[in-house]
Amino acid sequence: MRLVVARCQVDYAGRLSAHLPMATRVLMLKSDGSVLVHSDGGSYKPLNWMSPPCTLREGTSDEGQVEWTVTSRTDDTLRILIEEIHHDSSHDLGVDPGLQKDGVEKHLQELLAEHPGTLSEGLSLVRREFPTAIGPVDLMCRDALGASVAVEIKRRGDIDGVEQLTRYLELLNRDPLLRPVRGIFAAQEIRPQARVLAEDRGIACATVDYDALRGLDDPTARLF
Repeated sequence: MRLVVARCQVDYAGRLSAHLPMATRVLMLKSDGSVLVHSDGGSYKPLNWMSPPCTLREGTSDEGQVEWTVTSRTDDTLRILIEEIHHDSSHDLGVDPGLQKDGVEKHLQELLAEHPGTLSEGLSLVRREFPTAIGPVDLMCRDALGASVAVEIKRRGDIDGVEQLTRYLELLNRDPLLRPVRGIFAAQEIRPQARVLAEDRGIACATVDYDALRGLDDPTARLF
């Protein structure tokens, strides 16, 4: 991984356009080819980024400044104009073992993989841990019409989980063999703010009854 702290201007051109004026930011170049632009605020989410596969070309602008041009296979372009570099270092992080999910969340994934129809009628499993360049999608499924459906599973559904699924969907919908891909956000409990954000982004929400999936609870025997 290469980390660069620099005063820079960032322009994105593609399906939409975005501009970040000159300011000091952190530029992250990961070994998978992705390029991310971070500020000192805004939590974990980058201000802008380019997901792999993409190509980085370093050059010089007409004004003599360092210029990075990152191009995706869909011809989206991230142009980073660097005025001053404060820090530039590279680090070998080695092989990452991947996210180790807690027992309940892992078991939820296994149960929902066996019973995907509990999330949406007619849903069938394609694969668990479907690989993407930014991490595996918990479940990749197909609906009754054959369309692709990506499922992200959490014990408690927060905004962070919706953001994670949003990133997966953005990447998956670039694949002509998969798109259009819609999303389902599944959790034992989904916070109201997360539900509002998911629905605003066209992501369906599904509340999962863990005990019922395990066969330990009969919903028909409940008073309410």
